[in-house]
Amino acid sequence: MLGSWMESEIREQPDLLAKNAPSYLGQLSKMVGGQEFELVLLAARGSSDNAALFARYLIEVHLGIPVSLAAPSVLTRYGTRVKYPKTLAIGISQSGAAPDVAEVLGQLREDGHTTLAITNTASSRLEQTAEHTLLLNCGEERSVAATKTYSSSLLALYQLVRALGGNLPEAGGDDLPCSDWLDECRRGAEMNLGKVLRTNVHFALARGYSFCTANETALKLMECALIACKSYSTADFQHGPRALASYGCTAIVYGEPMQDLATQGALLVEAPIAPCPEPLKPLGEIFFGQWLALLAARARGLDPDHPDHIQKVTQTR
Repeated sequence: MLGSWMESEIREQPDLLAKNAPSYLGQLSKMVGGQEFELVLLAARGSSDNAALFARYLIEVHLGIPVSLAAPSVLTRYGTRVKYPKTLAIGISQSGAAPDVAEVLGQLREDGHTTLAITNTASSRLEQTAEHTLLLNCGEERSVAATKTYSSSLLALYQLVRALGGNLPEAGGDDLPCSDWLDECRRGAEMNLGKVLRTNVHFALARGYSFCTANETALKLMECALIACKSYSTADFQHGPRALASYGCTAIVYGEPMQDLATQGALLVEAPIAPCPEPLKPLGEIFFGQWLALLAARARGLDPDHPDHIQKVTQTR
């Protein structure tokens, strides 16, 4: 079946998140617990960059520490070394092979800052570069589309903020997404698939903690189903882009309802609302976006396990 690896890896997520949550917190507490930083720098690409966006909200809201999303080209393309205050630099890469992410961590470590790699691949370049490494312990991810490594990266970053003293709900029990929730997300994707397939303009919308989910949903639709989709904060969407939200458009919405778009003629796809505290919602709500991308790919005769033009490990510098 088309996308059989991707489906299998989507289904692994509830068990993996429940299994790894305690170990992530324990390891990160030993690595950086009790330390204070003036800045957190996040370096990532692709799905990992969307996970970094989640971390930005968590860190700034719950720790009050400013966060910068690194632009690796400042170093790798233009050769400029930025002078940072006391910084925790975090590199996120499922493969651990991203040269530009590793070079950013390498610079920060040389300058005396604390560096942390979050990756699913042991003995990778990122692990060799960073002072500390958290291995996601997801097992091999065979599909080109990141699914279980993405949600596991979210969980790792959530536990990192708790390890640094953030007042967040415990990540466990009924607050982590379960198999029933996974099935609910699939049913929701099946019910809304037709809207996505019969329109030409697509937006993925969310705000706050869930903005990462809108970004990741758009990425999944593009890489898996070859459906062009642009993600926006629901606030930014009001500043011009919503003019396109009319007939022939689908808006995939996470969180707050946007029924006013329907009055403009847009088709609304409202994602199921995860039954957990708001900061934990992105861990499970992306299941809906993953199913939507997989089902759309199958409907279009595409195999997200073996897409054209892209590969599992992408190396940019």
